[in-house]
Amino acid sequence: MQIDTLIIGAGAAGMMCAAHAGGRVVVVDHAKAPGEKIRISGGGRCNFTNMYCDPQAFISGNPHFAKSALARYTQWDFIELIDRHGIAWHEKTLGQLFCDGSAKQIVAMLTGMMADAGVTLHLQTSVDHVAKSDSGFAVSLQTPQGALQIETRQLVLATGGKSIPKMGATGLAYDIARQFGLTMTETRPGLVPFTFAEGRFVPLAGVAAPSRMVADGPAFDEAVLFTHRGLSGPAVLQVSSYWREGDPVTLNLDPQNTIAPALRAQRQQYGRRNLTTELAAHLPTRLVEFMKDDWALNGNLADQSDARIDALADQIQNWKLTPTGTEGYRTAEVTLGGIDTDALSSKTMEAKDVPGLYVIGEAVDVTGWLGGYNFQWAWASGMAAARALAAS
Repeated sequence: MQIDTLIIGAGAAGMMCAAHAGGRVVVVDHAKAPGEKIRISGGGRCNFTNMYCDPQAFISGNPHFAKSALARYTQWDFIELIDRHGIAWHEKTLGQLFCDGSAKQIVAMLTGMMADAGVTLHLQTSVDHVAKSDSGFAVSLQTPQGALQIETRQLVLATGGKSIPKMGATGLAYDIARQFGLTMTETRPGLVPFTFAEGRFVPLAGVAAPSRMVADGPAFDEAVLFTHRGLSGPAVLQVSSYWREGDPVTLNLDPQNTIAPALRAQRQQYGRRNLTTELAAHLPTRLVEFMKDDWALNGNLADQSDARIDALADQIQNWKLTPTGTEGYRTAEVTLGGIDTDALSSKTMEAKDVPGLYVIGEAVDVTGWLGGYNFQWAWASGMAAARALAAS
């Protein structure tokens, strides 16, 4: 089969690229259905972009690389696209946009766009071999109908990273990239819960609280959730992308700095009340009981000097914790690192030294924050490649 473009991966980036690339396009994926990560994302409603999408919300060895693609296909462009397809949406919090209905609407939109563009989609199809050829690339595939040989002028790697292997995630894009001499950066799980030794937070499993959390990066004001394994919740997932093994994280359970002033005010009127009772008005009761000894929560309010209240507030606002690890790729929402951006054009996503080879989406060393940023990178990088393909 002679075609113009073969795209390996029918995820967000791959389908977006296929729908706009033009020419004879074939998309292959080893899954039974396209867009599986789209389908399960956002609790089944797909957090498809973020109103405040900005290059600063992306982690990469080259923080400038993502700017070009993100500027040329913005969150507003994608919002206009889904509006045109009649998909209702809403903002949940912090600019995070979700479908009112189902994430399947996004998948249906993309597959419909591919069909309208004449794209051929092969599912349950594996890649056996990729080689450079006189006309571009020779690719050997195994489809449910048997072996298929494809000659393609252009090849797009859109298979994502290693996160959530139970959904079939592999390092295929990395393997093919290495085969053609593209360099890799270190890969590790991102947007992933922390684990702690010896069931440290088992008594608190299910307790959530507002927080400000920081590792070696920006602070995030979002909820923290205590689990049987350790810590989860939006704040934890965000800082996990900046954390390195052995390093501490700082958890602030009073980000608005209201506890110390409140305790001083209550001390004047209700000095006989127990400190733990009053503190439980500001923090989850189970957490107060759990930390009673570590934070020396003894006595009545009247017994607490200003210095003691300030010291307690400091403990609550600067709780140093050192995770033993993370839950790994099993539950990680993304893969940090990937194919080195130095090997790619930031405008077209084409490999600088391998004409006709493109890499898009999560396989590239560009990782967004939690909240729709990674989908926006998928749309933007997919469109950057598609425009170059359509013009070639």
